[in-house]
Amino acid sequence: MGAAACGTGYRLFIANKNYSSWSLRPWVLMRELGIDFSEVLTPFVEGPSGSSAALFSAFSPTAKVPCLHHDGLVVWETPAIAEYLAERHPGVWPEKPAARAFARSAVAEMHAGFAALRNICSMNCGLRIRVFPEKLESLSQDLTRLTALWREGLISFGGPFLAGDRFGAVDAFFAPVAFRVQSYGLELEPFAMAYVERLLALPSMREWYASALSETWRDPYHEADALSSGNLLEDVRGRT
Repeated sequence: MGAAACGTGYRLFIANKNYSSWSLRPWVLMRELGIDFSEVLTPFVEGPSGSSAALFSAFSPTAKVPCLHHDGLVVWETPAIAEYLAERHPGVWPEKPAARAFARSAVAEMHAGFAALRNICSMNCGLRIRVFPEKLESLSQDLTRLTALWREGLISFGGPFLAGDRFGAVDAFFAPVAFRVQSYGLELEPFAMAYVERLLALPSMREWYASALSETWRDPYHEADALSSGNLLEDVRGRT
C-alpha cells in the first residue's frame, strides 16, 4: 500500500529539534520515504530530562520522545517505530537479506551503544564546540567503531548509503551523528566525512536543521550538557 494511503493518521510526537536526537530518527525516516504524518512538538521544560515527564506522559507510556500514534495504536521506542512503519511502507529496510541483516544489526547497535559519543557530544544543532582533549580521548573507541561500521556498510553494499543506494532506517538512526560531527568538529576519515556531508545535505535534514536554528526555546540542562564537553566557538541559532 502506498505511503499516502497508509500515512493518513500518523501523528509523531517529538521534542525540540535542536536537542532531540531520538526524535530526529523516525522524523527523518518518514520525511525521506515520503510517509505523510502530523508533527506534534512538545518542548523540554527546564531541568533534567525527567522534568519533562509530566508533559510527555500525556502521549507516551514511557514519558519519552519520540512516540507514534496511528489508528488508535501507540508505538514507542525508535526501533519499534521503524518496524511498525516497515510493515506498512517499502524502503524502511533493504530488500536483499544480507543488507537487511546488516541494517538491523547496525540499528540495534546504535540504539544500545555508543555511550561515550552520546554523553560527550549531546545533540545541539546550533552550537559549535571544540571538544576538550581529554574528552576526545574518551571518544576514540566509539569513533573507531563508528568508522569501521560505516566502512563495512558502504563497501559491502556499494553506497552511497549504509545499506545500498537508498536511504533507509539504518541511515536515519545515524542521522543525529551527522549533526554531532558538525557541532563538535569531530574528525573522521575522508569517506566517513563524505557520508556525514551526504546526510546533512538531505532535504529532510536541511529542513530539520533550519527548524532547529529557528527555535527560541533554551533548556538550561541541555545547554549546560553540551558546554561541559568543550569550549564554545559559536552559536549559530537565529540564523536562516
